[in-house]
Amino acid sequence: MGLILCKWLVGAWAMLLHPFYVSVTEIRHNAAQQELQVSSRIFYDDLERTLKTEYKTPVDILHPADRKAVDGLIADYLGKHLRITIDGKPLALHYLGYQIEEDAAWCFLEVKGVAGVKKVHIINDILYAQHPEQINMMHVVVKDVRKSTKLDNPERVADFVF
Repeated sequence: MGLILCKWLVGAWAMLLHPFYVSVTEIRHNAAQQELQVSSRIFYDDLERTLKTEYKTPVDILHPADRKAVDGLIADYLGKHLRITIDGKPLALHYLGYQIEEDAAWCFLEVKGVAGVKKVHIINDILYAQHPEQINMMHVVVKDVRKSTKLDNPERVADFVF
């Protein structure tokens, strides 16, 4: 029992010394509304530090003094670090906003006028510049078919065929 407890404590200590960095992005095609619905779950403290570094300005995601300014920074950042192409056509993501849930910022985006989806090409390097060990999970749902992949920094490209 003592050896098991000791191994558990060493493992727990290692996790404290080496935190993990992961985001999860889901892209869902809503055929009825002819749109892509995109949500990205990013640890808010990592996102906040990244915005501070990238834009060289103070950022408080939890208690923003100017919510529009924070939304603008997040929208610009995601526009640069999450790019989606459907059937060979690059899309302009429209940022809708974010909400905090526990330790994460859920960021919501959409693209209107997407009638069908056969091929999805994604470039996702969210938080890569700040975290060499960043992992970005990707889920794409088209016609109730869900496909997923994991991008380990520096991998940034994912392709899905439906």
